[in-house]
Amino acid sequence: MSSESGPTPPSERIVSLDALRGFALLGILPINIWVFSMPEAVLLNPTVYGDFTGVNYAVWLGSYIFAQQKLITLFTIMFGAGVVLFTESKQQADQPVLRLHYRRTVWLLLIGLAHAYLLWYGDILVTYGLSALLIVHTRHWQPSRQARVAIYLLVIPSVLEITAGLSPGAAGLSAQWTPPEAAIQREIETYLGGWLTQMEHRIPTAFRRQTVGFLSYSVWRTSGLMLFGMALFRRGVLSNERDSRFYFKLVGVGSVIGMSLILTGVLYISSQDWAVEAALFWRQFNYWGSLFLAGAYIGGVMLYCRRRPEGVVTKSLVAVGRTAFSNYLLQTVLATSIFYGHGLGLFGQLSRIELLGVVVSIWAVQIPLSVFWLRYFRFGPVEWVWRVLTYKELQPIRKSRG
Repeated sequence: MSSESGPTPPSERIVSLDALRGFALLGILPINIWVFSMPEAVLLNPTVYGDFTGVNYAVWLGSYIFAQQKLITLFTIMFGAGVVLFTESKQQADQPVLRLHYRRTVWLLLIGLAHAYLLWYGDILVTYGLSALLIVHTRHWQPSRQARVAIYLLVIPSVLEITAGLSPGAAGLSAQWTPPEAAIQREIETYLGGWLTQMEHRIPTAFRRQTVGFLSYSVWRTSGLMLFGMALFRRGVLSNERDSRFYFKLVGVGSVIGMSLILTGVLYISSQDWAVEAALFWRQFNYWGSLFLAGAYIGGVMLYCRRRPEGVVTKSLVAVGRTAFSNYLLQTVLATSIFYGHGLGLFGQLSRIELLGVVVSIWAVQIPLSVFWLRYFRFGPVEWVWRVLTYKELQPIRKSRG
């Protein structure tokens, strides 16, 4: 690692980490697009809005099985690995590790707050920032201890939801599971209105997610996954240091267990006719299955990067991964411009198969743009601003010629 003051040079980055991050960033869009384009409740109960038959059901099913919670799981794991990579590089360079980490994280929090309240309530950056303030203190733990504590943390929201499902008051979830038609229409009208009108839903929704949602769910799962990321990075799993047999096993075991759990969950909720009484139990199948399938994705991306390190797909994923912060915010800007009233005003207007076309269109912008940008610049634009704020000095952004 470089001993100079400042961010890690691009030449010292780990290809597999960037490729995984790019894969995860692109993969969260097919799920986020539902919340960008439809009433919030569809993320919990997809039957409450839009056609849920035929090809639209098939699109939902494929997205649910292969993407929902799997890619955000992977993205969070990568964030945890990034905490270790950042702090270790600063320690080796004899820089103030915690001071830089806290400054970096506070700016992440502030950007996340602006993102959540000004653009889109589904922001994940605030949760990452708050969790990162805590888990940095576990960076010196043994990987086995990090993994063990990660499991304990992941169990907490699962137990809370199962307990709530067994309690007499479980039916109280009904208002979230099947909102009144009037509430759904009001949300649609809100997002078809101007930017200020959208605040009526965005501000209280973001606040609820960052308070009640954070304390009851997000902090436990996010912190647990970050700890897993730290452990996996230190064991060489995410940096492609394990043998191919290990990654093939990860793909095989993760796919079989993950798919079995997820499909069982789909069969279960379908057999219950999507009844609210089954809602919190149904969530558990994907909650745990997503961990195994995310592991399979790690194995698959590692094997692909090993087989084609200079391939077009690998280079494209790396480019997106190296500009993940910029691309995450760009997804919001593009999607809200398409669906909200201050843009094209397509909120609540498109079917799931049409939304899949929007996803592919956004990918078609982000991937070549990321590759093109990194031909001339060392970092993504938001990454560069983040680094300037972290180190409190201008950083070179253009690549040297010659």
